[in-house]
Amino acid sequence: MKTVMLIINPVAGKRIAQTELFDMVNVFSRSGYLVTTAITQHRGHAVELAASAEGLGFQLVVCCGGDGTLHEVINGLLRSGSTLPIGYIPAGSANDFARTLDLPTSPVHAAFAIVRGKAYTIDVGRFNDDQYFSYIASFGAFTQASYRVPQDTKNNLGQFAYVLEGVRDIALIKPHPVKLKTENRSYRGNFVFCSVTNSTSVAGIVKLDPDIVDLRDGLFEVILVRMPRTPADLNRIVRGIASSNFNNRMFEFFKANDLEFQMEGDVDWTLDGERAEGTERVHIHNLPHSLTIYR
Repeated sequence: MKTVMLIINPVAGKRIAQTELFDMVNVFSRSGYLVTTAITQHRGHAVELAASAEGLGFQLVVCCGGDGTLHEVINGLLRSGSTLPIGYIPAGSANDFARTLDLPTSPVHAAFAIVRGKAYTIDVGRFNDDQYFSYIASFGAFTQASYRVPQDTKNNLGQFAYVLEGVRDIALIKPHPVKLKTENRSYRGNFVFCSVTNSTSVAGIVKLDPDIVDLRDGLFEVILVRMPRTPADLNRIVRGIASSNFNNRMFEFFKANDLEFQMEGDVDWTLDGERAEGTERVHIHNLPHSLTIYR
């Protein structure tokens, strides 16, 4: 009988009802799993739980929560050197990465997808030396929305909460002087936004063509947005984001495995929707096939 640690975030956007929890556990039990549930008590608790899972004899870690909960689970596993596979039951406000993985939105159906699915290896991003992200690292305009919106507002408004908070940021847009070096070339300029992603969706607003995004090719998709100087520039940015067409002078769009940023001052980043303190130098590296997920 396989043993599974089911990590549940009780304050995630789609709060799991007791009946749904019972049905989820029943799916695993009937499929030959011995389930131990672990309810997170505070921020960072899922990191601790996931880090302890392999040492406690568990063979699978299942995360039930939003992108932030998944972020913690992945950090717990990779920081501890664990190679345990994971399952993901999306229950957050945005569920960007779940959308990319095409996971069911129903908790019970997501549980079925895990027990009936196959192991699938995907890339993970490393931010500096000791932080990891599943689908996005970003800085600049709008990136604070994901961690600045109160959890209750996320729960009530879902993706729209991010849009509302992002609108507040428009008046605060400021350029960040950046020098960026990748394995292929260098970039330099004043940018208002940067995203380093392994996903087709960011807050359900920025979307990338699934034919472009490969979760296991060892490469990130990178978007840099230049500082708008005129209303026409701002219009180009809005049209580019709305159409997912970044072929205009306000954008740099490319793929890369390794990125070294040099910033002016400490710039905060967002990793999978969670705040990360930035430094003047940031190193992001793609770790190919470093996480196994059932889907």
